[in-house]
Amino acid sequence: MSTVILLIITGLGLGALYFLVASGLSLIYGLMGVLNFAHGSFLTLGAFAGWEFARRMGGGSWLTFFASLVVGAVVGAVVAAATEFLLIRRLYERHIEQVLVTVGLALASVALFDGIWGTDPIYVTGPAWLTQTSDILGARVPNDRFVLIIAAVFVLLAIVAFLKFTRYGLIIRAGVENRSMVTALGIDVRRAFTVVFAIGGAAAGLGGVLASHYFGYVSPQLGGSLLIFAFIVTVIGGLGSLAGAAMASVIVAILQQFANFFLGGTGDLVVVLLLAAVLLIRPTGLRGSKA
Repeated sequence: MSTVILLIITGLGLGALYFLVASGLSLIYGLMGVLNFAHGSFLTLGAFAGWEFARRMGGGSWLTFFASLVVGAVVGAVVAAATEFLLIRRLYERHIEQVLVTVGLALASVALFDGIWGTDPIYVTGPAWLTQTSDILGARVPNDRFVLIIAAVFVLLAIVAFLKFTRYGLIIRAGVENRSMVTALGIDVRRAFTVVFAIGGAAAGLGGVLASHYFGYVSPQLGGSLLIFAFIVTVIGGLGSLAGAAMASVIVAILQQFANFFLGGTGDLVVVLLLAAVLLIRPTGLRGSKA
């Protein structure tokens, strides 16, 4: 029984990490129709920024840890906003060019990170509590999983609240439905769309710092490896559905954990088979709307 509890809770923690990456992807595609293949670069840069900040502040304390989360989120938001402003804004109706530009940016950024920080993993340190475990009904659960779950819930609620209860959220939703009408009212929709990218980048940057503590290191390939599962989660949940991404993150991660434990480390294979089944049975995903 303790094994099942451990797999479920660690699966929720892994799912929370997937959601932090997938939330930005889902938000940007759902509101703007942009598949951003450079999203993993925002995560990696946020992770490196958080590590650099913590290293210079001495690391190890809770204050430094939370400050590094803020630094990672801010760096991710700024880089994402700059990417939208300089590259994506001119390509909203040109989807092939979007893919080419964002894929090129992803490849170039990995080479840039290699040049700056090297190709070897850099190990990170944080509060000692994160590396310890807590007893939950006999299961020894790593404490960093609880931090991931709390962060994912916070991000989900914050994004939903922003879209529903703020002026910019109203402008964004109206601009998606009828951009020309909103523009005719004298509202700069382009600025609102930049805000969407910034929010997605902030979630990725935050996820990058937490991912570095989850894996114990940061490397130039960190974002790329997580981006694969983020895309799988986004497709299974339904392209553009934030709630679907949250549901799919939990399902995929828990299934992955159980398959790795009981089926000899076949978690990745099982997830790919699940993706294939969803595409065959329900191509729009769990919460996706029909075209």
